[in-house]
Amino acid sequence: MAFRLQKEKELQDSMVQNLQRQLSEEEMFSFAEYNEEAGEKVDFTNYSYWRSTVQTFCRNKLAVTLLCVTIVLLLFTFIQPYLPGQYDPNKVNMDMMTFVAYRNVAPNSQFWFGTNVIGQDLWARIWAGTRNSLIIGFSVAMVEACVGILVGVLWGYVRKLDFIFTEIYNVLDNIPNTILLILISYILKPGMRTMIFAMSLTGWIQMARFIRNQILVIRDRDYNMASRCVGSSTKKIITKNLLPYLVSVIMLRIALSIPGAIGSEVFITYIGLGLPLEVPSLGQLINEGRSLMMNASLRYQLIIPTAVLSVITISFYVVGNAFSDAADPKNHM
Repeated sequence: MAFRLQKEKELQDSMVQNLQRQLSEEEMFSFAEYNEEAGEKVDFTNYSYWRSTVQTFCRNKLAVTLLCVTIVLLLFTFIQPYLPGQYDPNKVNMDMMTFVAYRNVAPNSQFWFGTNVIGQDLWARIWAGTRNSLIIGFSVAMVEACVGILVGVLWGYVRKLDFIFTEIYNVLDNIPNTILLILISYILKPGMRTMIFAMSLTGWIQMARFIRNQILVIRDRDYNMASRCVGSSTKKIITKNLLPYLVSVIMLRIALSIPGAIGSEVFITYIGLGLPLEVPSLGQLINEGRSLMMNASLRYQLIIPTAVLSVITISFYVVGNAFSDAADPKNHM
């Protein structure tokens, strides 16, 4: 067997030697052709950060579905009052024959979500309450985002401001948020502006602290050091180098602060310091239904607004997490 393998190897070597003899030196060593146009071509990619983010987000079918539900819900809360056959949310509906209010009427073809203890249409009140609660949630989230991001970036990047902001944080963070909400609700006139002001007064603190910690992680990385060495301004470094890196976590915090603000509104209403009776909200409706939960025939007054609040909260949570993951460039590969 070894003798056979040796013979085959010798045969192959002789064939290679014969082939090399047949090739002239000119054929063996020739210059490669140079194409000037091909050499000037530069490879490029049509990568777009936001397009890639949207494409990655759209792969999450549950998040896309809940996002559509949230958008439809938000639009319907503003369209509902202009639809035909709608009742005023504060009107006490009465039987025109007997002049008796339609109190605690179960859901039917006339009152789709039934009526409350004084005869108001729950369908109209729930959508009006959802609209008011979402306005509060979005307003508080925007204030927290603007103030929190601005303070957090300056706190983390500008070393001279670290001591000042740290002391401000230590003072405000030690004030119980519940007590602050109660005091402001007592001092100022009840209303949506008062509630938004009370929630926003200290709500930005946690956002600022979170952004500050993220900035500290990336502040002294090589690309930021290089930007400072070439004379880039602080504003340019913040807007071009730092904030784009934090898009995913910022969007997540904003998305979660909206249901958080709605939950705070529900709590304030629960302790009796919420919006006036003529301004319905989900917290007010849930608080009214809570007092009737022991009556089986009236539990719909608690179940329906609670279901709407649960859909909003879960939707924002899932969509926020999905968009945060999609905005991470590591998931664009």
